[in-house]
Formats: sequence, C-alpha cells, structure tokens
Amino acid sequence: MKKNLYVMYAIALLQGMVFYGPIATLYRQAQGVTVFQITLIEGISLGLAILLEIPWGIAADKIGYRKTIIFCSGLYFVSKIVFWKATGFGGFLAERILLSVVEAGFSGVDTSILYLSCQGKNSQKVFGIYNSMSMAGLLLAAAVFSVFVRDNYSLAGFLTVVSYGLAALLSLGLTEVKQAASAAAPAEPFRATLHRTLGNRTMLLFLAAVAFLTEAHQTITVFLNQLQYERCGLSSTAIGVLYIAATVLGMLGFCSAPLTKRMGTRVFCLLFCGLAAAACLVLGATQTAFPAVVGILTLRISNTLFQPFRAQLQNRQIQTENRATALSIHAMIVNCIAIATNLIFGALSDWSLPAAFFFGAGICVCSLLLFSLWHKRNLSAEQAR
Repeated sequence: MKKNLYVMYAIALLQGMVFYGPIATLYRQAQGVTVFQITLIEGISLGLAILLEIPWGIAADKIGYRKTIIFCSGLYFVSKIVFWKATGFGGFLAERILLSVVEAGFSGVDTSILYLSCQGKNSQKVFGIYNSMSMAGLLLAAAVFSVFVRDNYSLAGFLTVVSYGLAALLSLGLTEVKQAASAAAPAEPFRATLHRTLGNRTMLLFLAAVAFLTEAHQTITVFLNQLQYERCGLSSTAIGVLYIAATVLGMLGFCSAPLTKRMGTRVFCLLFCGLAAAACLVLGATQTAFPAVVGILTLRISNTLFQPFRAQLQNRQIQTENRATALSIHAMIVNCIAIATNLIFGALSDWSLPAAFFFGAGICVCSLLLFSLWHKRNLSAEQAR
C-alpha cells in the first residue's frame, strides 16, 4: 500500500500547482466578473459543497475510495478547463459548481486512503507530508508565475489545466483500500452511521474545538490579514513577500508528528490553541507592522502543525466501516459552525477590525476549553475499557 501514499503525495503536489493563484481575483475581473459576483459564486459553491457532503460520503463507501478519487480528479481537470475558457458570471459559476462536487467527493476520502494505506501507523506523519506537498505545489506555481507567467493570464490558466490533467492520470495508479478494510463485516446502514456519529458527545466536542480553531486561522490568514497589513502601512511588495513566507510555513506539516510525540496530545492541543489566541490578541491590539506579521505567521504555523494532528485523531475515533460517510458528517458539522463564525467575523470586521481579531481570540479560547474537556472524557473512556 506504500504506492498509494506516493501517488497521493504526487496528486497533492500537482493539485497544489494553481498557477493563477496570485492573481485569482484579477483573472476573474479581466474576464468580466465583478467582486460582488465573485463573492456570490463563492457563497453558492460553499452551500452546494455542504449539501453534497453526506451523499458523496455514502457513495464513496459504496463504490470504493479509488473510483471516487479517480472520478473527482477527472472532474477537477474538467473544472480547470472550464475556468481557463470561462468568461462572465455563468462560466465561473459553472466552474465553482464543478469544484463543489469535487471538494465534497474528496472530503474524507483522501485522508481515508492515506490512513488505511499506512494501516493507521505513523498516520500523523503521512498527513503532514500530504499537506506539505500541496503547499509545495502552491509555492512552486507562485515561483513560476512570478518568473515566467506574470501578466499572461491565459498561460496561467493553461498551465493549471496541464497540472490537474497529470494529477487525474496519476489517480489511475491508486489501489483500492475500501474492500480490504470492510470485507470482514457487512456494510453499516447510513442511519446507524449517522446515529453513531451524532450520539458520540466526545467526538462532537472535538469537532467543535476543531471548527473554532480552524476557522479563526482560515478567516484571519486568508481574508483579514491583508486588511491588517494595510492598517499597519505595509506596501504591496511587502504583502507579497509575506504571502510567500506564509506558504513556506505551510510546508512544515511533517514536523507535526515528532512535536506531538515529544509534548503529548494534551499539551500539544493547549499549546496551539493558546498560541492562536495570543496571536489574535496581538493583532487586535496593534497597528505596528512587526507584531502584526508575527501574529499572522504564528496563526499560520500553528494551523500547519495542527491539521495533521487533527486528521489522525479524527480517523482514530471513527468506529465504523463507513469511514468516508462518517468523515462527511464531521465535515458538515464543522462547516455549519464555520458559516456562523464567518458571518460574525464579517459583521465585526465591517464595524471594527480589532473587534474581529478579539472575537478570533475568544473562539480560540473556547477551542482550548473544548479540547481540554474532550481530552478528559476521552482519557476516562480509555481507562474504563
């Protein structure tokens, strides 16, 4: 099954190579789409992805994880062709609809393949490498864009099509893991999987903690960071350099496993929740460039190290053969919380940017408390066995 790991790493690298990433908004505007239309398309895409999560999870458990990845990789390739040729609202909406189908299909299936391919051994290290390969692809694409592509938007779109086409071809080299994992027991009905997942209060605590911590990072480092940089007087060039620095930090996921081994689960959770909360407090309290940059990059590295740890724990706590279905239910729970936090972040940032950062600190503290409660319950359950 080691071949699966290498194939998935290569797919992550190639699908990370979005050559139009640095000018994604400008690309769309050049093709006649307004900023409002972009946000509307994103909202439609997110809603559709949430609706498709569970149906895709059920389908993946029935048809197998290999076929799901092959289909989604092929559809991903098609979506990039649509993006490359798109003009106007309708074309880019069609691309995002295809992308919603792909993201819902990939959700939980990619990590299931990785987890089952390594038989749960060193899975945190595997997830860390997988995430790092995606960021390496993004960094490589940004470098190629800066040196060779520049203002040639069409070339950026075409190179992305080529990269995703290669990823689709590579997916054919995967070996099925679902049948071997479930041959010993009959398939569990969806209703039983749903009841088992929603009835696990310990898991729900874990998912809520994950949602708060992840969304604080996502919203601040993707959307609010640029507003904070402008607030601190940084130039566009400096912001570009910081984008590259943040991308490089995103490649450090392979460090997650040794750090967890050294610190232990509880300390690891508390440390990175605490770091994220402190970073948000600094961002809310400062208008000076250096502490603002430190705060943003601290959020970035804490999330980079946390995500492989989260993926490992999530997969370990699943007690059903319908792994993709369970992970899809998890994703729906996390996304529903994300919708609420995003609305609050948006409203607060329109009113006062520091207030949004202080809200981020608050949900990071909530995450810390939820992780503490989850760890206590999880430890008690293990001792009772």
